[in-house]
Amino acid sequence: MTIILPTFTQTVQPEWIDHNGHMNVAFYVLAFDLATDEFYEGLNIGLTHQETGYSTFTLGMNVDYLQELFEGDPIRVETQLLDWDYKRVHYIHMMYHVEKGYLAATNECLGMHVGYESRKSEPFPDTVQTGLESMLTAHKTIKLPKQVGRKLGIRRK
Repeated sequence: MTIILPTFTQTVQPEWIDHNGHMNVAFYVLAFDLATDEFYEGLNIGLTHQETGYSTFTLGMNVDYLQELFEGDPIRVETQLLDWDYKRVHYIHMMYHVEKGYLAATNECLGMHVGYESRKSEPFPDTVQTGLESMLTAHKTIKLPKQVGRKLGIRRK
């Protein structure tokens, strides 16, 4: 059985290019954030969920820049759910160059479900937890990217 990962597509915009002539780091994060919005919509914790008084805040992220992207390059961001519990979600985005097929960057994230009124963590609704469980069961059959769980630091021999 083939598992289709949630996907977001975009084209590298002219204003995303920096003085080095390639996509600026800030716009990788923007593209990943737009992919997060799409991913959350699919889990029913996106913008319409916010109308119920809840949102999902990002607690932390790792971004790895693997290959350059340039103005006009078509990109595809695939999202793999790595883990979840009753109030947190752990996932990774993988950004590919659509035409050349290479992995350009990854973004591993941890999000927390928060009540607007309490400003504290709150459990996901039962329907969201059911959807997360189903998605995780499917996504566990997919090999994890090597960037998952990486530690940032200077490696010494």
